Amino acid sequence: MKYLFLAGLLPLLPMTAKADEEKKEERNKGFTFGASYVGDLVGNFAGGIRRGTAYMGLANLTLDLNTEQAGWWRGGEFFVKGGNSHGEEASAQLIGDFQVASNIEAGNHTFLYELWYKQRFGRFTLTAGLQDMNVDYAASEGGALFNNSYFGIHSVCAANITPPIYPLTALGASLRWDISRDFVWQAAVYDGRPDDFSYNPYNVKWSLSARQGYLGVTEGQWNHSLVHGQEGAYKLGAYYRRSDMDKVRRDYGFYLVADQGLSERLSLFVQAGLSPKSRDNHYRCIGGGLNYKNFSSRRPDDRFGFAFNHACFVDNPAGDETVFEAIYHLQVTENIYLRPDIQYIIHPAGTGEPLNNALVGILRFGLDF
Repeated sequence: MKYLFLAGLLPLLPMTAKADEEKKEERNKGFTFGASYVGDLVGNFAGGIRRGTAYMGLANLTLDLNTEQAGWWRGGEFFVKGGNSHGEEASAQLIGDFQVASNIEAGNHTFLYELWYKQRFGRFTLTAGLQDMNVDYAASEGGALFNNSYFGIHSVCAANITPPIYPLTALGASLRWDISRDFVWQAAVYDGRPDDFSYNPYNVKWSLSARQGYLGVTEGQWNHSLVHGQEGAYKLGAYYRRSDMDKVRRDYGFYLVADQGLSERLSLFVQAGLSPKSRDNHYRCIGGGLNYKNFSSRRPDDRFGFAFNHACFVDNPAGDETVFEAIYHLQVTENIYLRPDIQYIIHPAGTGEPLNNALVGILRFGLDF
């Protein structure tokens, strides 16, 4: 009888295992893990500080939790991102440019990059925690293809107000209002002075004080195309920062970002920034470019881009800096890509001393999982 009883249980064992697997999947539902690595081999072939090569890398780990998918409550999202930057610093050691040829150049650091909670209610979205301002503000979709740091957040903002962007982010709160399908308004308040790595080496030791002040930013978006049948987005923003920890205690500026599709394959983008000459040595910048995609049915994910940016100064012995960049994105597999890139930098202005024009090549590879 005992053996007959056990034999009767055997058909139930696969069902039990299946039920356990379903419970495990249910527990994991709503969680998304991610990992990525970007490596840049940078060569300065002429001009700048000196000729040479440098390697730098950036590794990221992310965890995202959708509370609705997890069966908790609607409209909630938790997000955590950690990073490790390593290697040499090509712009600081070889090129001497102001706008930084590689947007992953940051030195050797391991840090918490983002840690925030987002809640959606109706047409409003509130995000609070450790944030990267450039994820939501002053961001260009077309500019994301390029390696030069200008095409993330423009140089007037990045240089003058120490915004919470890679690699050093800061605490803040951001509110987004989707007014309609075409119009969005958003505003945020951040710590006015992100704590330096020398004091806060892993970006987990935060301090807020009246002396550090605050950074306020607001942006209006018009998601509309000026070309029939294509996509378009136009953004106009302003920022104001007050901090007692810098020479310029109060500063402000304005920016414009435009992304416009011209055809099924070709798109245009423009970025510009402006701040008062009386307060900021670097007071104006403008940049833009073209993206071309869908070269053939065999390589639908490949893209080619050409762009420029120009930084103006009140007083810099090196003169105003202008960069021309050409880049090709080669999607090798679903998770692997290569980006050969060439930049010609006129009057590299990062050192404050006159330098010969620089010719820079970057071979970037990326892994996304």
